[in-house]
Amino acid sequence: MQTERPFVMSVAGYDPSGGAGLLADIKTFEQLKVQGLGVCTAMTIQTESQCLSLEWQSLETVLSSIDILMKSYPVKVVKIGVVKDADFLSEIISTIKANHPEAKMIWDPVLKSTSEFSFFDLNSITQLKNVIRQIDLLTPNYNEYKVLQENHVFEVGDGSCSALIKGGHRENMLGIDILRENGKEISIEPNDNASVFYPKHGSGCVLSSAIAGHLAKGENVEQACRKGKLYIEKFLTSNPTLLGFHS
Repeated sequence: MQTERPFVMSVAGYDPSGGAGLLADIKTFEQLKVQGLGVCTAMTIQTESQCLSLEWQSLETVLSSIDILMKSYPVKVVKIGVVKDADFLSEIISTIKANHPEAKMIWDPVLKSTSEFSFFDLNSITQLKNVIRQIDLLTPNYNEYKVLQENHVFEVGDGSCSALIKGGHRENMLGIDILRENGKEISIEPNDNASVFYPKHGSGCVLSSAIAGHLAKGENVEQACRKGKLYIEKFLTSNPTLLGFHS
């Protein structure tokens, strides 16, 4: 087994366009020189601009895949993407913790696609309050954060789970991310040297996997978020199309 690169696992959906989900995560891991592993939660039919259908993998298949990988490799960080509902997420977390209690976990709570295709079952959202206490970092965009907040997933003064609220969908303070950690709020502003940011399919997936990669390399949460933002800005400026380049 190679030991030069830390192992990072993505538990996410398969997007055949390669812009989001597992394929985007693995591209990001490779650029950051961490060893990427992947477990598929859902198969989709989509392009960078539309999602036509989704077929969930069975929970048994997902958990078995996580189990064998974590028994075989010293996974330091797990990035979780699209999941069916709160129970699905809870079972994933339990399997990760049963294998490696010290592994850090990031959940990018994909509730809907940009094209308004629904992923997460919102009927289970109130069950998330106890589930996310076991996660190290959430990376919702501003709209997702508002949905979670409206459903009282976050309590005031609850520092059990850090959250990076992405600023790409805000009307004010556009592009400024807010890291909530240990009762504090830290603003992470865009790089002044960046030129034009182009909208990109899968940018949330890329950011969360970049953060996961930096956490695996020993950065703390704030530094991993700051370095992740630098990575995503290069991705957003890479070309004017919806499918970005990793470099």
